[in-house]
Amino acid sequence: MSPLPSGPLTGATALYAATRRLSEAGVADPGRDARRLFAHAIGVDPGRLTLVLPEPVEGEALAAFEALIERRCAREPVSHLTGSRAFYGRRFKVTRDVLDPRPETELLVEAALSEPFGHVLDLGTGSGCILLSLLAEMPDARGVGVDVSEAACAVARENAAALGLSDRVHISVSDWVSRVEGVFDLVVSNPPYIAQEEMAELAPEVRDWEPSGALTDGGDGLSCYRAILDGAQEVLAPGGRLLMELGAGQAEAVGTLAVARGFAPIALIPDLDGRERVIVLGMPHSGF
Repeated sequence: MSPLPSGPLTGATALYAATRRLSEAGVADPGRDARRLFAHAIGVDPGRLTLVLPEPVEGEALAAFEALIERRCAREPVSHLTGSRAFYGRRFKVTRDVLDPRPETELLVEAALSEPFGHVLDLGTGSGCILLSLLAEMPDARGVGVDVSEAACAVARENAAALGLSDRVHISVSDWVSRVEGVFDLVVSNPPYIAQEEMAELAPEVRDWEPSGALTDGGDGLSCYRAILDGAQEVLAPGGRLLMELGAGQAEAVGTLAVARGFAPIALIPDLDGRERVIVLGMPHSGF
């Protein structure tokens, strides 16, 4: 391996060395992650990173970058290292207490926004990224987000405050609809849908760092859908919609559970890989 160039360590040189370390640690996209972490460490917008790479980097900034790379080599997610994640055009605080927002979950937001709504309930809100994105896009709507984790609710409340939405949203602890009051014309959820037997196959960033209770139901991956479908009947207004994110290969099973409980399937929405990712449901005779 060639020695590093002599003289001051430039950003480009530090970035190259960090990318190599991340690659050796098995990180999937080492160059992308190294750039994100370097921009975070030196406090510049990622879009301006190219402009500063020729400049020397040293002292606290270099130490901070090296510490971030060390943690990323241990497969800690980038969102945990930077403290936030972009989702649907906004930035959300992320901690180990909440699921890291995924790009595919934006499909659920898009589907929910395809029709107007006034009162939305988010079951298992986590960081609040789904609920708060919906409210930000629908200025006249109000919402409720519930989660069984108080720590997750605290993160969602912080995100609501940061986005200026605290006056239109209520975040509270509830086991699905057990403590929910009122009716809603839109109910959304990205529930824990990974079967327990599949957990070992997940990437270390997910398996070792994200809250297991937000990933798996500890069983067949369908028990949360059963609970949501049972509870939604109590809180969904006539003519309302229920949208849920699906795990791989779960569309038929969830659809069967829904029909058995009186829901009418409206649509199955595929992701970019062609997997059925979001199910849209309504109640019979609701006008759909």
